Amino acid sequence: MLRFMIGFAGLGLLIAASGASASVYRYVDDRGVVHFTDRPRDSRYKWHPTSPQTVELRESKRRKLPRGDQYDQLILRSARDHRVEPALVKAVIAAESNFKSRAVSRVGAQGLMQLMPKTARYLGVRNPFHPGENVDGGTRYLREMLDRYGDLKHALAAYNAGPEAVDRYQGIPPYPETLDYVSRVLNYYRGYNAQFRRRVPRTAGPSR
Repeated sequence: MLRFMIGFAGLGLLIAASGASASVYRYVDDRGVVHFTDRPRDSRYKWHPTSPQTVELRESKRRKLPRGDQYDQLILRSARDHRVEPALVKAVIAAESNFKSRAVSRVGAQGLMQLMPKTARYLGVRNPFHPGENVDGGTRYLREMLDRYGDLKHALAAYNAGPEAVDRYQGIPPYPETLDYVSRVLNYYRGYNAQFRRRVPRTAGPSR
């Protein structure tokens, strides 16, 4: 699914065009995504005197791994069944729903791995709010993207923006939402990898 976030490069051009004293407003949503604008129309935006690049660096340093240990056995089972590293599955869940099994996005994506209704039907997922069905379907779809592209970043971009967008741009689409998504999943993936490595043997790798 796609999430809205103003790109730092685009915002930098906007500030340069309007003068060095241009005001920047930001807020951090409940998934850790930092949003910026120079024309706030939402009360969640607060004025911030620091450049967006500095803010992003500070946020990334402070960002903690979302907890979701209650789903670890489910993740391990689906990861084994579909030959995906459990840390990667957990990272996608963290970025997609923050481990909220009843989550619904503004565009209609559902459940832990935020399956769109069309994708859920394609995967044979009858109840996307059932953790077991959702994670099995989402992991299977992630495996399809890994096999299709043979590249972890491209597979994650396809999971977020759709394979059509990755095919059209012949790589990661230049969408700020997707660029941020890929970065966050990889960040979580590194963190969860250390956790799972202490518990289980490494499964088949996601990239080739």
